[in-house]
Amino acid sequence: MARRRLNPAIPAAAEEAAADVPRAEHFAEHFGRVPPPFAPADPGGTRETVAAAAFAAGPAPIARVAAEAAGRAALDEVVETLRRAEAEGRMLRAIPLDDIAADHIARDRMGADPLGAADEEMIALRESIRAHGQRMPIEVTPLRGPASDEGGDGGFARGTLPFGLISGWRRLAALRALFEETGEERFATATALIRRPASAGEAYVAMVEENEIRLGLSQYERARIAAVATERGVFPSEKAALLTLFANASRAKRSRIRAFTEIYHALDGALGFPAHLPERLGLRLVELIRAGRGDALVAALVAGAPRSAEAELDLLERTAARLEAEPGAPSEAAPEAREASPGRGGTEGDWSWERLGPGLELGFRDGGKPELRLRGAGVTAALREKILAALRRG
Repeated sequence: MARRRLNPAIPAAAEEAAADVPRAEHFAEHFGRVPPPFAPADPGGTRETVAAAAFAAGPAPIARVAAEAAGRAALDEVVETLRRAEAEGRMLRAIPLDDIAADHIARDRMGADPLGAADEEMIALRESIRAHGQRMPIEVTPLRGPASDEGGDGGFARGTLPFGLISGWRRLAALRALFEETGEERFATATALIRRPASAGEAYVAMVEENEIRLGLSQYERARIAAVATERGVFPSEKAALLTLFANASRAKRSRIRAFTEIYHALDGALGFPAHLPERLGLRLVELIRAGRGDALVAALVAGAPRSAEAELDLLERTAARLEAEPGAPSEAAPEAREASPGRGGTEGDWSWERLGPGLELGFRDGGKPELRLRGAGVTAALREKILAALRRG
């Protein structure tokens, strides 16, 4: 009698598919060992011992490689996100105070005592930081070595320290004063945003905008930073500086700031408290300077030597009233003397005058023997030396 087959027949296609299923012997062929659940040492292992051995053996190679790749991708993404955040100035860093050059660019804010001894606002800021820490970050820019020629910024990013200050001078000064006073480590670093301005002009704009938003600048401070930035070669002219630094100001406001640049050029070394100069008195001084009374104003300031802002304003008021009462005062001066601007000239007798800048006019007379003459508060010994040097260079 023929034996009956108890198991159903397996189709040939199913047998071929089963042949492709990985088996223990395949593992040994590729990895040199048989996985513990199937090793000869445990030929009759129970389900529990097989599971425990499989767990101890770790994940399958393909799963482990996939997990490692996913981990690396996640880490790379985090690193790139942090790098981009720092590059775009969106990540705060604690930077040692000694690593920051506070004088990297000329400051627009004036009259602040670094130790805060005579500045009520600085005292209040220092005490706030003492009690609550630094709440607002400063802004800095990375610097290269002083001899580096990298970048196309005209040397703006060169310096001897790792970072240059863009904005936050008062906060940095307060932190330094507190660290000097207490020696506490919490005052040894400044919380900072790292900016990378494309040019020095962009850095000046950032500084001015922050101070305008936070406390507001005086007209003299606005004029001074435009003039100083121009002197440093950041802008080609004071007009360009004003148009860039105060792009959002009205034309009338920029005109008044530009008038105050004349006070800066004529009186900067004599004024002790220029940031306190009110606009109305400042415009009266501008008229006197244009009328050639700048030297008289300087003489009055030097002789009076006022020791406070109030005393200086009182002296300027009295001096302006006296000079305005003299013959040839601004109200009686020729229109071209009061209203001239660079490129616009006037005539006095056989002389033709052209205003070169604040407090400086060039006169020319052609009477068979041509003559040139400079006049105004801007005529100084230093200007004479510059002219001589330029003429000698040819």
